Amino acid sequence: MADFNGTRTLDGAASAECLEHALGRRDLFRVAGAMGTTTGAGALLSAAAPARADAAPRNPVRNRSEQILQPGKGRISGDHYLRSDADEVLWGYVPTTHAEPVVSMRSGQTITVDTVSHEGILEDQGRDPVAFFRGKGVSRDKVLADAVTIASSYRRTTRDFDVDGPHVVTGPIRVRGAEPGDVLKIETLEALPRVPYGVVSSRHGKGALGRKADGSAPDGISLAEVMPPTATDGRSTGDPTRYGNVSTFASVENGRAVMRHRGGKVSFPLNCFMGIMGVAYSDADGLTSPNANSIPPTLGGGNIDIRLLGVGSTFYLPVFADGALFYVGDPHMAMGDGEVALTAMEGSLRATFRLTVVKKGSKKAPSPAFEYPFAETRDAWIPIGLSDPDGAAGGQGSDLDIAMRRAVLNALDFLEHDRSMDRATAYAYLSAASNFIVSQVVDRTVGVHGQIFKSHFV
Repeated sequence: MADFNGTRTLDGAASAECLEHALGRRDLFRVAGAMGTTTGAGALLSAAAPARADAAPRNPVRNRSEQILQPGKGRISGDHYLRSDADEVLWGYVPTTHAEPVVSMRSGQTITVDTVSHEGILEDQGRDPVAFFRGKGVSRDKVLADAVTIASSYRRTTRDFDVDGPHVVTGPIRVRGAEPGDVLKIETLEALPRVPYGVVSSRHGKGALGRKADGSAPDGISLAEVMPPTATDGRSTGDPTRYGNVSTFASVENGRAVMRHRGGKVSFPLNCFMGIMGVAYSDADGLTSPNANSIPPTLGGGNIDIRLLGVGSTFYLPVFADGALFYVGDPHMAMGDGEVALTAMEGSLRATFRLTVVKKGSKKAPSPAFEYPFAETRDAWIPIGLSDPDGAAGGQGSDLDIAMRRAVLNALDFLEHDRSMDRATAYAYLSAASNFIVSQVVDRTVGVHGQIFKSHFV
């Protein structure tokens, strides 16, 4: 099936479990063959064999997901490479249209970014990743040097844990030739775990079951059902380390995530992707405008948190600034649709992207993408809806009904203008054969994404 991407390039060194999620097992042999070497194909297929919690590993050599990728160490596949340096990243905010790029590249080139997870370095965790992860059984040599430096030496903005976003945001990257009105096409070619562990956090007042700011329970549940329990809420102390927030550690073992609990353990597949991929959208001055907070997604993307946007996916964003000013952050190792507790399984990734400018009026991007975020995988087109995509000024709307309606409208526009369906038939088709899924309910601006399956169109 032809799509907007043309020929897609997948890096054979991407961790097999992440590649399997992105492509599906039925396509692993096709991809392995396309790699062109028996050795590469064999390694991919061996690593991607079915993984069960009770099965012995098929490959005694540890998967790539269990190596330590310190800054600049190991294979770097992109035409360009970008570290997460403390004097260049933003912690809790995203670049605005006035931001100075840290890298400049041509359209169609690739870039590898060493991203840093915020989990383990935040104020409620002590802002000391060595000590935090030591408490989880992680030795000093398995803690990333850039995470340690950011936690101890970040000075670009004054951190306010209760106001700022949590995310470490890397960029912006200038893509030459991009102008307002264009689309930036973002292909994720690789997403490798940099460490063999991650963290899932639940914080008071946040998440699907968080207590409201006025102290009451959210609609539909009682105070007794709030998570974390209200009795453990220590926010009145003003000391984030005493807030009573909960961080659950997950190790990566034999290519799968493992959480231990009092009844045993639970194991689940990795699903590596970037929670934040965006282009500069806010025109606010300064680094800490509410409109540039890293938590809510906008028309420029940002904290979009769609679990389908891993290796093999393409994300399209309308451009609002010269050079697009692309940025990334919030690396995820696994996430369920909804992201209900507040975070995904957060863990630092080495991600490689191809960034391509699609000029205004071109047919090389879905038509809705010139005004609204849009995505696709090999199997499906993904229309997106956000409840309040204009930034955080003046409050934030989190009505899932609004997000749902916008996702449906973007799907209708795509089917009418890009697939030549009349609107009434498209509406009926969406009801009969497509899926609409809650992306996340925890980022102030909530999201819904659809799946329009390519196999339905002949």
